[in-house]
Formats: sequence, structure tokens, C-alpha cells
Amino acid sequence: MRLLKSFQYAWNGISYCFRTQANFRIHLLGFIFMLMSAFYFRFEKMEWMICLILSALVFFAELVNTAIESVVDLSTTELSELAKVAKDCAAGAVIVLAVFAVVVWGIIVWSKI
Repeated sequence: MRLLKSFQYAWNGISYCFRTQANFRIHLLGFIFMLMSAFYFRFEKMEWMICLILSALVFFAELVNTAIESVVDLSTTELSELAKVAKDCAAGAVIVLAVFAVVVWGIIVWSKI
């Protein structure tokens, strides 16, 4: 029963992120586009694994970013430079990972053209 509850809590977090975070939905669209291109260009097993791992990391980073933003918002209602740094760095981590994921996908696709 506890295991099922933990899965429900995890799904609640993913669902919350999907409903409230536009960037999560943008990443999902990018993931769908990557899947379609991987089928179209007939990615090899290793290329699939690389793209799927990077996609999972982007979703993971977006979920962690949302968690950090929520905790910061919970901890203070005042404008704080440290709160801003925490939120900006978390968002920056997502962008860095997403950009590199797109670059890797681009290299794979370029090799197929």
C-alpha cells in the first residue's frame, strides 16, 4: 500500500508540473518531436538510448526546478536576492541541459542527412 501511495505522490508531482509549468509542456512537445524524428531517421539503438536519457534528464531537471521554486516561495514572501539566485540557478540548470540535449539530437540527425 505504501508503494502505491509513493507512486501516486510521484504522479501528483508530474501532473502538477504539467498543469502549471509552461516549460514542462514545451519540453514535452520537444520530446514528441524527437520521437517522431528518431523514427523518421531510423535512429540506432545507441542513438535512441542517448536521446531518451537526455530527455529524461530534461524532465527531471524541470521537476526539480519546480520543486526548488515552490520551496523558495514557501520559505519567504519577501523579495530576497538569495531566493532569486536559487530560482535563477535552478532555471539555468534546466536551460543548459535542454540546450545540450538539442545539440546532441542535432548532431545525430545531421549524421543521418
